[in-house]
Amino acid sequence: MKSSASDRLACVDLPAFALQLLLKRHPEWRAYPAAVVAEDKPQGLILQINERARRCGVLSGLRYAAAFSLARGLRAGEVRPDEIHKAIDALTQRLMCFTPEVEPSVAEAGVFWLNGKGLQRIYVSPREWGDAIYQDIKTQGLQANLVVGFSRFGSYAVAKEKPGITIFDDPADERNAARKVPLDRLDIEPKFRDTLLKLGIKTVGGLLSLPSAGLRERFGAQAHRLYRMAAGDLWTPLDPCAQEETVAQRHLFDDPESDVTRLLFLIKQLLHPMLATLAARTQALSALWLGFLIDKNEWFKEQIRPAVPTLEVAQILDLVRLRLESLKFPAGVIEIELKAEACAATVEQLRLFSEQPKRDFDSANRALARLRAEFGAEAVVQAKLKDGHLPEARFTWEPLDQVKLSKNVLNDAKRLNNLNEWNQPAPNMLVRRITEKPIMLAGGPFNRHEDGWLLLGPKHGSIDKLTGPYVYSGGWWNREIQRDYYFAETRRGDLLWLYYDRVRRRWFLQGTIE
Repeated sequence: MKSSASDRLACVDLPAFALQLLLKRHPEWRAYPAAVVAEDKPQGLILQINERARRCGVLSGLRYAAAFSLARGLRAGEVRPDEIHKAIDALTQRLMCFTPEVEPSVAEAGVFWLNGKGLQRIYVSPREWGDAIYQDIKTQGLQANLVVGFSRFGSYAVAKEKPGITIFDDPADERNAARKVPLDRLDIEPKFRDTLLKLGIKTVGGLLSLPSAGLRERFGAQAHRLYRMAAGDLWTPLDPCAQEETVAQRHLFDDPESDVTRLLFLIKQLLHPMLATLAARTQALSALWLGFLIDKNEWFKEQIRPAVPTLEVAQILDLVRLRLESLKFPAGVIEIELKAEACAATVEQLRLFSEQPKRDFDSANRALARLRAEFGAEAVVQAKLKDGHLPEARFTWEPLDQVKLSKNVLNDAKRLNNLNEWNQPAPNMLVRRITEKPIMLAGGPFNRHEDGWLLLGPKHGSIDKLTGPYVYSGGWWNREIQRDYYFAETRRGDLLWLYYDRVRRRWFLQGTIE
């Protein structure tokens, strides 16, 4: 009998979801051992690792400093819970393009269930439905395992075990495949898993061979619930997320309006809050529906579709103006209704939407040209990073021909993650200014807790606090270098970066923090 998608349930598992988000933020790390840490500190716990880190002996639960000793090229970063939640919300809305009922897992980030009921007229087969979901996730730069089956637990268990796409045509096949899944693939309590391993229970089938009553008595209600789900005795319906409401705006006129300029001005006022709502959802406008009510029963509907999805008001208004100038209404407009069709927005679109006003790079370049003409080409330079052992040797000055949009702007947009944060104050950014050559200081504290050291004279005030030391050593190939770096807070409020040279027995100012 030919199967359909009408009675199916799909499970999507994005393994090591936080790590995937981290590597999406830093794609250059894919060629190195990489890990997600609980805190961006040397003693931060390793939470998730990629295969390269695993081959180096790095395991979850290690401290970053210990992991770095095993994998010298280890790249690690923190993925905040709010970043994970926003990514889950964005994926949930995207998966709703394939079914109206999508439930993200509350207990395990990166796991989703999708209801296939009623989709047989859209997708010919479960395979076609699964392929469409899988390819869409793949276009987002994410790796996923997808199973189209019949039960919540069965599809979940197989998705944790088998990579790629798995389609079951018979519930019995799904049950048999789920029984073979190792328990260490499932998100279960480690102590419970390890105890079962000592008993020789390694798979879901082995778990089901145990007596239900004894399992509850020895391991508790949570273990018994897992047993009932695996056995198919505990059925829970999907708890899908509510779909987002259509972004729309409506305006009623006191008197019929027929002037195109006034209609365009009103549409502009209605369009701004619509685009702000889409941006807050990390979406862009793919099409705009214009509805004009001429009398109580006659609606004129027009669609405006930009060349590519956008959040740019000027581009959309230009298309609306062209359409309005070509329309001829038999009477004045009584009511206007705007509805938006949306799709996922790119980081570039969100960044452009947030930039108000935009920077004028042409004017900046003209100003730089005048400086070069008056003071010479060497007067306009930019810092470039280079390989070097000492902080003062890790940058050089190169001529600056013209100002360009920095890639750091895109990185900042990724760090903010979406426009939900743009209504909040931006976090303070610290800038470390390094002196071209370290400045030798007169004297210094013999004890790091000594008060009253006037580092730069009375103008800056005395040192209130020294944080450190951060030990730096090397130079055995040339001359020995031993430095103890400190952050010094002055009474005036300045934050200075200095070090004690153990070889020369002198203090030096390396730079300032602003």
